[in-house]
Amino acid sequence: MPVLWILAIVLVVALVGFVLGRQRALSSGQGDIRNLHSLPSYYGYNAALFGLVPAVLVLAVWTVVQPLVVQNSVIDLIPESAVEDAGNLSLVMSDVRRVADGLDVAVAEGAMSAEMAASLRTDFTDVRTRLGNVGVALGSDVTQDTLRVAQRYRELTASGNVLKTIVVLGLSLGLTGLALLRTSAQFRARNVVEQGVLLLLLAAACIAILTTLGIVLSLIFNTIEFFQLYRWTDFFFGTTWSPSFGGGSELGIIPLLWGTLYISLIALLVAVPIGLFSAVYLSEYASPRFRSIAKPLLEVLAGIPTIVYGLFALLTVGPLLVSVFGDNGTLGLGWMQGGTAVMTAGLVMGIMLIPFVSSLSDDIINAVPQAMRDGSLGLGATHSETVRQVILPAALPGIVGAILLAASRAIGETMIVVLGAGAAARLDLNPFEAMTTVTAKIVSQLTGDTDFTSPEALVAFALGMTLFVITLGLNVFALYIVRKYREQYE
Repeated sequence: MPVLWILAIVLVVALVGFVLGRQRALSSGQGDIRNLHSLPSYYGYNAALFGLVPAVLVLAVWTVVQPLVVQNSVIDLIPESAVEDAGNLSLVMSDVRRVADGLDVAVAEGAMSAEMAASLRTDFTDVRTRLGNVGVALGSDVTQDTLRVAQRYRELTASGNVLKTIVVLGLSLGLTGLALLRTSAQFRARNVVEQGVLLLLLAAACIAILTTLGIVLSLIFNTIEFFQLYRWTDFFFGTTWSPSFGGGSELGIIPLLWGTLYISLIALLVAVPIGLFSAVYLSEYASPRFRSIAKPLLEVLAGIPTIVYGLFALLTVGPLLVSVFGDNGTLGLGWMQGGTAVMTAGLVMGIMLIPFVSSLSDDIINAVPQAMRDGSLGLGATHSETVRQVILPAALPGIVGAILLAASRAIGETMIVVLGAGAAARLDLNPFEAMTTVTAKIVSQLTGDTDFTSPEALVAFALGMTLFVITLGLNVFALYIVRKYREQYE
């Protein structure tokens, strides 16, 4: 049975459990809620939670674990001649899964009988033809051995799906029935429900933490594997980036870090003054009517996808800069040869960061106590003097933190760089030259038909780990600044 059907049945069981639990509680209290320990709805929630939460958890875990168990069970059936390395094994298993899915499609559409799919007592060419008739494309590397493994894979998956359906629905019905049996006037349903909700909230927090931990560990393990194949000194101190999957690669990160920091610096030079000045105006000078209109319009920029910013850089900003700084430009300086350059990406990225800096700075400025404003004005200071000498110094730690967070956002940007800055890894001070960043190279190294056991592919994880450490350091430093200096103004 499909997972969505199982989930729908479990939801129906939980709903029925809620209704029956509530009715049973009222019956136990002789129709008077004053005889019950908790409100009637709590008894219904208790039955619904017992029937829903454990079953959904088992369903989720089973759905994730079953493919891994089935794959480990059929790996031994794959001939050794078909598996030369881990990369070939993943390709063979991809073929196995595709053929197994094709067998199911063929049975569902009548191109093959269930008995034939289960036994495959037919000619291999005939099976390929039948699968092709239902739109299942088999590559030339798919052999009869792969077809046999797919048959076993399909059988184990079908058996697992049946067992999953029985276990999940049985667990849901059983626990719902148990919760209904426990329902009585003296049962502390509210305590149980609140404790259960507390555990769900704790589980949600743990999922976020474990997800972060999993991402970090995957980066660490693959980075270690990369440094076992490539010297770390050449990676961190090399000044040439020239990957080649045929061998002889030079994978120095310094040109990529230079491009990343250069573009981020230009973006901050654009975003920080505009964002900070707009925040000061909106919080201290603008009328409530103008603020109610301007602030949402400014924050619309934050909702624009980065790919749109990238297209804006490629099609509008780049040609505009060439028309000014190019060989035939207005100024005739000849500084810019093409539309893709550090300046192009930096300007557009700065526009993207304006609402980020503005919104955070506006919230921080508004958090300055009104008593400090009133005291300054009461001592005879003008409004602008109050802003310069009282409000901005009080809000400065938070503003610095906002700027550092914006820097982290700029360092991690990809699409604007890919479309606006080019793909050249070079060390150059000219902002009108094309350069690239760490994130852009991570994309390029993992795109296409690559060998994921080679240093040229594993270097993407080392780049990601380096970028993670840099942005984490900026975020920690921003939090440190905010927490260290915030209390003296409260």
